[in-house]
Amino acid sequence: MSKYAFVTGGSRGIGRAVCVKLARMGFCVVINYVSNDDAARETLRLIEEAGGSGELLKFDVA
Repeated sequence: MSKYAFVTGGSRGIGRAVCVKLARMGFCVVINYVSNDDAARETLRLIEEAGGSGELLKFDVA
């Protein structure tokens, strides 16, 4: 059974660190962000570099 994690604000800062940590723990990480496409892609790159997988979802949860 696959484990998934949904992280809001995952494109930078604490959210990015949480995404990478969850990926290292074996989660497929769904990264939610609002506007910074480059930062979100960098987070996804770091997840993949750590051996994990992820998806980007751009929308405002507010």
